[in-house]
Amino acid sequence: MRIGRIGGRLALLQDDRALDVEKASDGRFAAEPDRIFERWDEFTRWAEGRSLDDAVPFAPSQVGPPVLRPAQVFGIGLNYRAHVAESGLQSEITSPAVFTKFVSSIAGPYDTVTLPSDRVDWEVELVAVIGRPGHRVPEKDGWSHVAALTVGQDLSERTVQLAGPVPQFSLGKSYPGFSPIGPSLVSVEEFADPDDLALSCALDGEVLQDGRTRDLIFSVPELVARLSAVVPLLPGDLIFTGTPSGVGMGRDPQRYLVPGGTLVSTVEGIGSLTNRLVADSGTRDAA
Repeated sequence: MRIGRIGGRLALLQDDRALDVEKASDGRFAAEPDRIFERWDEFTRWAEGRSLDDAVPFAPSQVGPPVLRPAQVFGIGLNYRAHVAESGLQSEITSPAVFTKFVSSIAGPYDTVTLPSDRVDWEVELVAVIGRPGHRVPEKDGWSHVAALTVGQDLSERTVQLAGPVPQFSLGKSYPGFSPIGPSLVSVEEFADPDDLALSCALDGEVLQDGRTRDLIFSVPELVARLSAVVPLLPGDLIFTGTPSGVGMGRDPQRYLVPGGTLVSTVEGIGSLTNRLVADSGTRDAA
């Protein structure tokens, strides 16, 4: 099953066609996509085998972030060994490095992203969306709490992120537009092996990152277990699972995003984000 936010409304998707869920269900399910996760099991039973004969074409401009206001957004740092190495760390990673990306940073798969400085880095990631609440979930049950997977970019302003005696990961990774996700949510059962998916990132056609999720240090089920050991996971929560090697900060010389480019982030079986990059105008709303 593939779902998305089309024209602000929840839709079942097939290629470039969408079936409006509220209309097709005669109002049984709400039009707001974020509300579906609290009824995920009921919804998947309804959607199973649902005819898409009445689906209508849609344009990329109609596609928004499939989850817009999750209760919690978790980010995982240093979750691929090659990325650990390029970050200059020598110690063995024995527990996930966890931060949050603030909800106001979420953007759509085709949104334009404003670069606030010349130190913005790219990080393509697989994002897991929680479908069932869970506290102290055993690792063996981790996948059963995941509703779907999507593509994410963990854009990072490195100066803010690494400034001061205590790194400010959450702030440096939460500028407006710094968490684009989409273009759709794909339910876990759609994947032959959800633990082994190719993911990549390219800038104007130049491949910058190329990895596989089988190389995660902490798999999706283990992340669900470790996070829920402390924090109850809620329907609709997002877990950015980490990025493979190839980020700009780890290069010699270091390299960062510049205005005018287009960043394409892809995960096998899900699709791609295509985000145009523009300069910051320097204006801010009055306080």
